[in-house]
Amino acid sequence: MAESLTATALLVLLASAAGLVAVLRSRIAIEKMMAVQLLGTGGAATLLLLGSASAEPALADVALLLVLLSAFSCAAFTLGENEPSEVPTEPDEPS
Repeated sequence: MAESLTATALLVLLASAAGLVAVLRSRIAIEKMMAVQLLGTGGAATLLLLGSASAEPALADVALLLVLLSAFSCAAFTLGENEPSEVPTEPDEPS
């Protein structure tokens, strides 16, 4: 059973890495944010599978932390996108 979980974890990791390479080639910022989400979910899935395979419960904690950081980064990106961009103001004219 442990071998099949480890093989599945490797498959998930390879699929995530392939998707990550494809997404990171984009120049659009939101697609790079999607890469962070993919890294979070793929990494968490890999860690959960490896934790089950090795009976190491600490890997589930690390997976939850990875998902939490991924969600916070997505929220920060979304909040940053809603802020108005700074428009350069012209200096005050001397009177």
